[in-house]
Amino acid sequence: MTPVSREGYKFRQDICIPCYQTNQETILKPAAFMDLAQEIAYWAAQELGFGYDTLHIHHIAWVLSRMHLHFHNAPAWRDLVKLYTWHKGSAGLFYMRDFDLTDSQGNKMVSATSSWVVIDERTRRFVRPEDLAQFLSVDYEVDNAIEEPAPKVTFPKGVEAEPAGEHLVAFSDIDLIGHTNNARYVVWAMDHIPYEDAKKPIKDLYINFNKETTAGETVHFFRYREDATWYVEGKVDDKSCFVVKMEF
Repeated sequence: MTPVSREGYKFRQDICIPCYQTNQETILKPAAFMDLAQEIAYWAAQELGFGYDTLHIHHIAWVLSRMHLHFHNAPAWRDLVKLYTWHKGSAGLFYMRDFDLTDSQGNKMVSATSSWVVIDERTRRFVRPEDLAQFLSVDYEVDNAIEEPAPKVTFPKGVEAEPAGEHLVAFSDIDLIGHTNNARYVVWAMDHIPYEDAKKPIKDLYINFNKETTAGETVHFFRYREDATWYVEGKVDDKSCFVVKMEF
């Protein structure tokens, strides 16, 4: 039995927000939303014929490249919510997928857009779209949770980033692809800004995944604040692995 329901070209999952996905104010954490989004994305892709099981046989896998989360009114512990996702087609190497989290009356709580790539699990290189036609021939109808694709994120030009600590990638960080799970980067980013800022209601979060990290690597963090916006970048051997922009 699949945990998702299909409504036309969209897929839905009904969720009761658990306590362990919320913060001190019992509000859903941004990284927890990314966990939920990743799970429904896997199920939706599987239902459409290009999920993990299908691609893994051919040694290829979906990898999240960019994401933009917009928080209208984030849910709280014990809220009954509906999470929707849908495939929006492709643009170059990117495959687009959107998400809407609503309350039981259909009011939007979180909207998100994401851009994914497919990699060869053995070489870690991108798989070309023309080599994926056998998997991705699917009808879809374009709807937008967020109209603009998730943008490229960099630190503002000319600023001096502040060193913010480091983290040794460990067992709890690694996912089924063998690298750091996408939600962990948001956990790291929010752990490396002041707690008083991190616990404030967030309006928008943007993240770019530039280079995968794996167990045993040490990630060095750098941060910069601009008014109510925090930027956090993680580097390994001075190469950017991810950049997060958080607007509070």
